Amino acid sequence: MQKFKPYIGLEVHIELSTKSKMFCACSAEHFSKKPNTQVCPVCLGLPGALPYPNERAIEDTIKLGLAFGCKVNGFSKFDRKHYFYPDLPKGYQISQYDLPLCGNGRGGTIRVRRIHLEEDTAKLVHQLGISNFQFPISKEKVTLIDFNRSGVPLAELVTEPDFSSGKEVIDFLKEVQVIVRYLGISNADMEKGSMRLEANVSVATDNKQPTTNNPPDYKVELKNINSFRFVKNAIDYEIERQTKILQKGEIPVQETRGYDENKGTTFSQRTKEEAQDYRYFPEPDIPPIKIIDKNIKRLRDLLPELPNEKRQRFIKDYHLPKDYIEILVASQELAMYFEKAVGISSSSSTSISAKTLADMIVNKKLNEEYSEPAGLVKKIIELTKVEYASDAQTDEAIETVLKENPKAVGDYKKGKGEVIGFLIGMVQKKLQGKGNPKFISEVLLKYMQK
Repeated sequence: MQKFKPYIGLEVHIELSTKSKMFCACSAEHFSKKPNTQVCPVCLGLPGALPYPNERAIEDTIKLGLAFGCKVNGFSKFDRKHYFYPDLPKGYQISQYDLPLCGNGRGGTIRVRRIHLEEDTAKLVHQLGISNFQFPISKEKVTLIDFNRSGVPLAELVTEPDFSSGKEVIDFLKEVQVIVRYLGISNADMEKGSMRLEANVSVATDNKQPTTNNPPDYKVELKNINSFRFVKNAIDYEIERQTKILQKGEIPVQETRGYDENKGTTFSQRTKEEAQDYRYFPEPDIPPIKIIDKNIKRLRDLLPELPNEKRQRFIKDYHLPKDYIEILVASQELAMYFEKAVGISSSSSTSISAKTLADMIVNKKLNEEYSEPAGLVKKIIELTKVEYASDAQTDEAIETVLKENPKAVGDYKKGKGEVIGFLIGMVQKKLQGKGNPKFISEVLLKYMQK
């Protein structure tokens, strides 16, 4: 029986959190804004409007590349990518083709082919009817265009086809999201569209023996998926659909498909374009970009401790369970809160273990009650505080135990140090478990050395 192997590559689009758009001064904060209120001749593609690049967006894209170990190209440029669609008023998108800002990186076992920078498109809004204030103009199904998003800087991370399942894709996407948030370059919120995914899926039989460097001759692109759960469902469904076609001895059509969330199936949208269909050529209105080593080093020095580096340090420094570490590291703010709590605890008279602090955050959610780590530490001390027996009571119990156990005292003086544990236990029994172990041990040793 033939076996089939999926080959999946990703194109991850990340809206950068810059104040202005990619090629103009319009505000880039478009979410939930009144339609078409944050636009200018450049956004709308009006004749004669000249674009000028956003330096912050270029630097943020380079940071993302450095976080994935990419090589930063010292010479880069923007290109025009031509296609006709209602959300693209110019008839072309300013993107990057053969000289992206970053390339040849890696995220764990996944190879990152390139990370380039482009402008986002306008947003299509599908609804029933058009209304003018309170009065409906049409009750038919219509598509409206909101140009507020047009021109927002968009970093695109492209992987090699190194994934073989929906789960692997989700694990990688979650890591990308965490890295982007650590870098502070985007909130990467899939529900708000600031992180979007396109997955290229193809399946091959064993006898063809394709490799990740030479995948099958066709690919199906899945577009516009806005949640991790739907990403996994769409990819798993598409693998099953293509496998059934191959089992019939046929080859799946190379096309772009969407995902129907209600039916849990993919559906055909259009035949997949090739690079030559876009008629790429250098953007004549924007000069090429030269990135000197000094600036690359400056940006590299600005990188924070990245999630995987933090995981390794938490294992080494705090000896926490893996599931605790994953929850803490998933949020940079939560990880910082935890470490501040550890620092406060270690400098106080009552030390609390890192595991106890992590448990109170991960399982008890006490950090939600105390915005400051100092408040959390104080509360834990109160919860774990033990009322120890007085010094006088402890002295009396020790003297009694030593009188009742002369053999143990003699054994200790002969070099059998392990009997100290037995004696501490006997003292605790006298004190009904209310003795301070550290104090008991110190006083016992003083008595024994007389």
